[in-house]
Amino acid sequence: MAGILDSVDQRTRLVGQNRLEILMFRLAGRQKFAINVFKVQEVVQLPKMTLMPHRHSSVCGVINLRGQTLPVIDLSLAIGLRPLVPDERSTIIVTEYNRTVQAFLVGSVDRILNLNWDEVMPPPSTAGRQHYLTAITKVENELVEVIDVEKVLAEIVPYDTSIPAERLADPLLERARGREVLCVDDSSVALAQLRDTLVQLGVTIHTATDGLKGLNMLRAWADAGEVLTDKLLMVFTDAEMPEMDGYRLTTEIRHDPRMCDLYVVLHTSLSGSFNQAMVQKVGCDNFLSKFQPEKLVDVVRDRLQRDEPH
Repeated sequence: MAGILDSVDQRTRLVGQNRLEILMFRLAGRQKFAINVFKVQEVVQLPKMTLMPHRHSSVCGVINLRGQTLPVIDLSLAIGLRPLVPDERSTIIVTEYNRTVQAFLVGSVDRILNLNWDEVMPPPSTAGRQHYLTAITKVENELVEVIDVEKVLAEIVPYDTSIPAERLADPLLERARGREVLCVDDSSVALAQLRDTLVQLGVTIHTATDGLKGLNMLRAWADAGEVLTDKLLMVFTDAEMPEMDGYRLTTEIRHDPRMCDLYVVLHTSLSGSFNQAMVQKVGCDNFLSKFQPEKLVDVVRDRLQRDEPH
C-alpha cells in the first residue's frame, strides 16, 4: 500500500505545475520519439513471443508477462516507418492506455526527462508523420516527436461511439439538446470520439487542441459579454497537452470569476489510483477515462441533474 501511495504522491506533485515527464526512445532510425511516463508501467527485454493468426499487421504477437497476456505492437510500423525485427535483445515498453495494457516494441530506450508543457509544441503542419504525433519538443538541440498512441491503438482496435437507443430516450438528456460543450484535447482521435458521442445528444461542440487555446476561447467569450455558465453545458479537457495541460487549464478556470463555476470534466487515457487525487487537487467536477461512450452519457446526466430543482 505504501508503494501505491508514494506513486500517487509523486505523480500528483506535477499536477497544476504544467510539467510532464517523458520517456524517450528510438524506433527504426536515429529520430527520437517519446511518450508520457504516466502511461508507462515498465521497460523490459522482449520475453518469448507467440504469433497469432489473423492479427493486425502492426501486432507482432502476444507475450505472457507476470500472468498477463499482452499484445506486442511494432510502434515503428504502426506510425508508417520501416518495421522492427524482434529478437531476444529487443526492448518493449509496457503501457496502460484507456484501461488496456499493451507492449510496444521499440528500437532502444534513451532516458526519462522532466519538462514544462510550455516547452512542448504542436507538430508543424509540414511534418510528414504529423498524422501520428501530438507534439514535438527539443532536447539538447535534437527534435523529439511525441507519439499519438491513442491514434495508434484506435487503428488496431477501432472504437465504437454508438449509444443504445434506450439510453438516448432518457428525458433528462433532452435538456442537453441545443446546449454547447467545449472539448479540449491534442489527440484528433479523442476529439472525434467526443464529437461522435456528444452529437447523438444534440449538443453543439467547440474544440481546441491544447489548454492555452481552450483558455483563450473561454476568455474571448467572456470578454464579449457571454455568461459562460449559460453558454456552455460543460468543458471536457485532456490531461496532457502541449503549451498548457488540462490541470493548469482547470486551475486557470477556477481562478477566473467569469468562468469559475463551469462544470469541468477531466477526460484522459490515464488510468490508475492517482486519477481521483489529481481531479480533487485541481478542482475538476468529474473524471472520465476515454473511449467509454455510455459513461460519457452518465457524466452528462450528472451535469444536468445539478440543474434539477431540489
